[in-house]
Amino acid sequence: MTNLGWRRGIVANPVLTIVVPCYNEEEVLPETVFQLSAILDSLIEDRRIADSSTMLLVDDGSKDATWSLIERFHASNTFVTGLKLAKNAGHQSALLAGLMRAKDYSDCVISIDADLQDDTNVIREFVNKFQEGYDIVYGVRQDRTADTFFKRATAQGFYKLMTSLGVKIHYNHADFRLMSRRTLENLEKFKEVNLFLRGMVPLLGFPSTKVYYDRKERFAGESKYPLRKMLAFAFDGITSFSVTPIRFVTLMGFLLFAMSVVAALYAIIGKIWGANVTGWTSLILSVWFIGGVQLLALGLIGEYIGKIYKEVKQRPLFVIEKDLTLHTEDRKKEAAVAHVSQASTVGRS
Repeated sequence: MTNLGWRRGIVANPVLTIVVPCYNEEEVLPETVFQLSAILDSLIEDRRIADSSTMLLVDDGSKDATWSLIERFHASNTFVTGLKLAKNAGHQSALLAGLMRAKDYSDCVISIDADLQDDTNVIREFVNKFQEGYDIVYGVRQDRTADTFFKRATAQGFYKLMTSLGVKIHYNHADFRLMSRRTLENLEKFKEVNLFLRGMVPLLGFPSTKVYYDRKERFAGESKYPLRKMLAFAFDGITSFSVTPIRFVTLMGFLLFAMSVVAALYAIIGKIWGANVTGWTSLILSVWFIGGVQLLALGLIGEYIGKIYKEVKQRPLFVIEKDLTLHTEDRKKEAAVAHVSQASTVGRS
């Protein structure tokens, strides 16, 4: 069914699956399916990928007509398959669900968001890099001129902070990437509940490269990552991959201890020399300062304990309610037979 004769990850005509996590994307989904279908059709025509290549649309518990559209496209477009999650599991979990399902019948998998901000034309270059022997191809933005000043500044600050904390992450790369089957098989061994895929994938260590592209404006609909979610996602990434914040709290404790020793010496010397060390302002400010630092430290430690709590329960990251990939091969065979039959009928007439 698939070309799984690996030679450093090289497959002549790989079975490609494009995984697209979707959450309330009814406005943009028709255009997304149209553009990705055109890309797949072009690559198949040029014999760059296998005829059985598809796109896998993962509905992450959408509240609009996203799943109805996926079912409709599945019935009319042989490229389209779908997964419906039982409830909203979050972007990273929905993406992982699609990747893990697609690896069972694909040689390589490309992940892309449904909003069409990532350049779909770059997919062809992804496939070329895969056929050159790369197991992971990262889609990296050329620049962030399309972003607002605030978003650009916060994003750059996030990448710099992650790098300074020792997290291996690719600058200006989100979740637009190609991964080979063997990288996905190894990614499956990561049992983390707190998902941060753009930090997990570089840990695999397989041959990788980058493809640069210009990011577009969102085609339709609204962003599913408002400021609140962006900050939560960034904080999850930091605490999931680095213990530096905890070490920073320890360092802060030592500094405050040193400051208290200096303050104690100052008070003792003032007492000896008869200086008046009265006044409640400095006392209250110091109490508030120490109290604030203690609460901050307890909150940070609690965040790590909370993550441990989630990990030890080992609850599933997602629950699949419906799977349209099960009969994809049969549908493609039927379509091929129908095409051959139609061609022979036209020939006889």
